[in-house]
Amino acid sequence: MSIIKDRLDALLHPSARYDALTRTRHRTFMAPRLLVSLAALAAFPIYLAIRGAPTALEVAAFAWLVVPILLSYFLSRTGRYETAHMLSSIALAGLVMMIAIPTGGIGSFATVWLVVIPLEAALSASRRVVAFASMLAAACLLALMAMSYLDVPPPDAGVAAHGGFMMFGVASALIYAAGVAFGSETLMRTSASMLNVEENRYRLLARHMCDVISRHRRNGAVQFISPAAESLLGVPVSELQGHGLFDRVHVADRPAYLTALAAAALGKGAQSVEFRLRRDAASDAEFEGHPSGNFIWVEMRCQPLEPSSPAEPEVVAVMRDVTDRKQQEHALDLARTAAERADAAKTRFLATMSHELRTPLNAIIGFSDMIVQEATLPLDATRRKEYAQLINDSGQHLLSVVNSILDMSKMESGSFEILPEPFAPREVLLSGSNLLALKARDNDIELVTRVPENLPQMVGDPRAFRQIVLNLVSNAIKFTERGGRVTISARVEGARMVLRVVDNGVGIAQEDLKRIGDPFFQAGKTYQRRHEGTGLGLSIVKSLVGLHGGEIDVQSKVEEGTTVTVMLPLTLMPAAEPPSNNIATLTPASRSGKQDQGYRVRKSA
Repeated sequence: MSIIKDRLDALLHPSARYDALTRTRHRTFMAPRLLVSLAALAAFPIYLAIRGAPTALEVAAFAWLVVPILLSYFLSRTGRYETAHMLSSIALAGLVMMIAIPTGGIGSFATVWLVVIPLEAALSASRRVVAFASMLAAACLLALMAMSYLDVPPPDAGVAAHGGFMMFGVASALIYAAGVAFGSETLMRTSASMLNVEENRYRLLARHMCDVISRHRRNGAVQFISPAAESLLGVPVSELQGHGLFDRVHVADRPAYLTALAAAALGKGAQSVEFRLRRDAASDAEFEGHPSGNFIWVEMRCQPLEPSSPAEPEVVAVMRDVTDRKQQEHALDLARTAAERADAAKTRFLATMSHELRTPLNAIIGFSDMIVQEATLPLDATRRKEYAQLINDSGQHLLSVVNSILDMSKMESGSFEILPEPFAPREVLLSGSNLLALKARDNDIELVTRVPENLPQMVGDPRAFRQIVLNLVSNAIKFTERGGRVTISARVEGARMVLRVVDNGVGIAQEDLKRIGDPFFQAGKTYQRRHEGTGLGLSIVKSLVGLHGGEIDVQSKVEEGTTVTVMLPLTLMPAAEPPSNNIATLTPASRSGKQDQGYRVRKSA
């Protein structure tokens, strides 16, 4: 049998050699035809020895048995399986008609073979071939009935309908039909075996894939989900059936999840969606630092599955863990934001410093040149003193700018040292107020200081506290128009000293308020260059307050003024925070009214 199978495989068309089912079908077509034809040709000499000289009909019938060999050759060369079956039905119908017409027509022993024609065609597994063979057999039967009605068969043809011939015809038809049945059973067994093999293969593939394969209804209910979901979500597959998977989808992502499944079920093509799934893990350590807590990001690609019924379309989906990619994207976004902020800070620095440095330098160079050229441009003592004072003022302003930049740089790098010691905040407040009183008077601004005499001592850095006071009051004076008022007050609340500076100046817009305290930033596009300054004052204050473990609250309304409240602990703990971690951040503060906008500076750990 193995030799015969090898010979048949050698005759197969190349297109049928790599698919088991197709290969079996071609074998089932070729094997019985070659066997019958070769058996008939081998029996022909024996028939001649027993019967004697054959009739023309017998010679034609035996010659017609060569046709199956030609059909097998046709299939071997072309691989056209359905066409070969149609030609086989025509050949068998022609043989039956050739024998039945001269041997009794409808009553001939060969007529029963017409039943075999559609049975043989059924092996093709093609409705078109079966319909063709059935119509062909019916046409042959009608033709024989018409011939019998018209007495077309010869008068002595009824002899051929003798019981012995009829028995031969029925027996041969049964034998051939049994061969067809065995061929059909072979095809069915091969098909079932291949189906089991493919099903086991796909189950094995689904079981060992890292991606999760699932089948859903249109409403998201899970019909099947691969075992990979257990390692992905940390729960048994049984808990994910039905709406178990949907219950684990993040509430904010559920509309997108259901929309993708519904669109795929409606035949809108493949859909792709990203959403978060809740994962049950023995430890949340692997999620530490992840912005979504114990939720992981997955990407789901889904497409419609061939529906079992048009009323209930189904969707097959593949889910993949993309948490790492999402974290990388988040890190890239943070890095991009930091780079953009650094670039904006550089731009603000250049825009501000080009003015703040160039103006005093021009004054120093210009007036010093005039003093140097005193021989050609005589100057009296008063003018010389005035020029020298302008040079000194410009130098002091330039030194102040450079000191502010250096202090800010030290604070941002964590190298600014706080040296706590006991000091009296009342004296510092009064001293700072006196230093700025002349500036306020020159600008026609009323400066009011309300400091109680019983203000207790503090433990902190008096230099830093003095700088906080000077920067806040100087800013308030700078951004208050002539005729305005600046009030400085201080009081103790619990274990903290509360310093408040209130002005009725230009105020700060809502879009600028959240950026107050950024280095080199001055609020307001319309009045930014109306007031001199580097934009470092409040930034330095924010950092110094953070280094002291305090808070700063800024509340403002445009054209109505600004209130800055600083809350400092009465006793600074030197070892409370490492210098490198003393970074102040802005967070929303409480608001006193609908129009107030405020931000609070808190020290970050």
